[in-house]
Amino acid sequence: TFRDLFSEMAPLRGGLLRLVNCLLICVTFSSFSCSRESTKSYHRPNIVLILTDDLDISNGGLTPLIKTKKLIGDAGISFTNAFVASPLCCPSRASILTGKYPHNHHVINNTLEGNCSSIAWQKTEEGHTFPALLKTFAGYQTFFAGKYLNQYGHSEAGGVEHVPPGWNYWVGLEKNSKYYNYTLSVNGKAQKHGSDYNKDYLTDVLANQSLDFLQYKSNYLPFFMMVSVPAPHSPWTAAPQYQDKFNTTKAPRGPNFNIHGKDKHWLIRQAKTPMSNSSIQFLDDAFRRRWTTLLSVDDLVEKIVKQLEVRGELDNTYVFFTSDNGYHTGQFSLPLDKRQLYDFDIRVPLMVRGPNIKPNQTSQMLVANVDLGPTMLDIAGYNVSKTQMDGMSFLPIMGLMNSSSWRTDILVEYEGEGSNVSDPACPLLGPGVSECFPDCVCEDSYNNTYACVRTVAPSANLQYCEFDDNEVFVEVYNMTADPFQLTNVARSIEQEVLEKMNRRLMILQSCSGQSCRTPGVYDPRFRTVPSGNEAYVDLFSLYFVDFIGSTVMLLW
Repeated sequence: TFRDLFSEMAPLRGGLLRLVNCLLICVTFSSFSCSRESTKSYHRPNIVLILTDDLDISNGGLTPLIKTKKLIGDAGISFTNAFVASPLCCPSRASILTGKYPHNHHVINNTLEGNCSSIAWQKTEEGHTFPALLKTFAGYQTFFAGKYLNQYGHSEAGGVEHVPPGWNYWVGLEKNSKYYNYTLSVNGKAQKHGSDYNKDYLTDVLANQSLDFLQYKSNYLPFFMMVSVPAPHSPWTAAPQYQDKFNTTKAPRGPNFNIHGKDKHWLIRQAKTPMSNSSIQFLDDAFRRRWTTLLSVDDLVEKIVKQLEVRGELDNTYVFFTSDNGYHTGQFSLPLDKRQLYDFDIRVPLMVRGPNIKPNQTSQMLVANVDLGPTMLDIAGYNVSKTQMDGMSFLPIMGLMNSSSWRTDILVEYEGEGSNVSDPACPLLGPGVSECFPDCVCEDSYNNTYACVRTVAPSANLQYCEFDDNEVFVEVYNMTADPFQLTNVARSIEQEVLEKMNRRLMILQSCSGQSCRTPGVYDPRFRTVPSGNEAYVDLFSLYFVDFIGSTVMLLW
């Protein structure tokens, strides 16, 4: 238990407390006023990140989270245009931790071979994550509980004895999300759990570990706490008291539900339309069960927020709530999964409460999961420009400061996975596919490899994607006119727009650090009107100037 863990560290804590007490005595005699309140006022803000697994927002994923919306969203700011850099667990989580796009952290899928929690990841990126910087350079005490990366604990990558750098207290789940019958690494020691709800239901275990940390941590240092819950990831096992909830709930029948994606990439075109009754029944049941798992997450959020309030720490704590990717249930006749380029898979919930964030705020600014690390480092007072992170701090946006210089586009990239042999469920499609259903609908393939520029600007809400396949397929969506992405306008949109977006995509696919934050095609700083003819800034020149570190602003 965490009580045991903290008792083992008692000598260290005792020495720290004696040192701090001496310092406090000195401060008291020198200033003649050192109340508890004034001491707290000098604390840097605490930070809590609650990360869900496969929680969408496009299909109503927040609906069951009534308390979460009240305690975080209504008490702070909700971002309506929050996206992930890759719609798959491990690449996305690596982007959260590193603040980098997948082409820079090199985690491409959920396998060890795809660099998910591999030895190579440990040697190159793991020591430079934002929690490591918070601990080492900003003086934060750090706590992790839950799912880390999908292959964490693998015997070929150090097993559960491996504790990633940057964490004072570590409660990491071995491999992928489960609710029962799992193993935790508690500071490098294996702790096995069974199927007793009262002792083993993972979401509740994580809640209890989090409360223990809040109770036993040092009160003299700021803290960062990351709680990574399994819900609503499969196998969708609800707590007993919630198993019968949402019995009449079905997946939303929106405009893109159970229709043929006739103008889309071949993987989408191959989906059987209309779906069979068995597929619809299966996805409806999965949708309902996903929601039931979220009720325990709602309880966890309430417990953490209330504990912070009881301890008098809530007003000095930023609480973030988000997901590693979205999810689909029946859109374009795909039964259920993630991995696709569409908003239902790449758009995620993001809510934040904290100091200087006014309640009931909504922001339409474009943010991404690569921004979480820079934002939290900014909160801690760490100079983000010292890092190689691709993201930006959105702390000024949360404080309602001028956001005119904020970026207007982000990169989304995904490298598809497939099998070298034909899938028994889909022999007609041959080798190269994966994630197949009995109706011969496959959710992934080797050539489901793409990169996109997702633009959100006052003058454009656009998605531009290119596939790395024999078709050299392009998908473009006007998200203002077509929010459900029903019509691929790649063949009808202006050629000039296609050329600009192609160039922008090439730049983002090779960007690193500051060069990932240059103005996009629809950024006002990008445009000029020389001699009455509209033109645009040379993207390569802009990229090159930023790459060499120039601070000169390119204005025409």
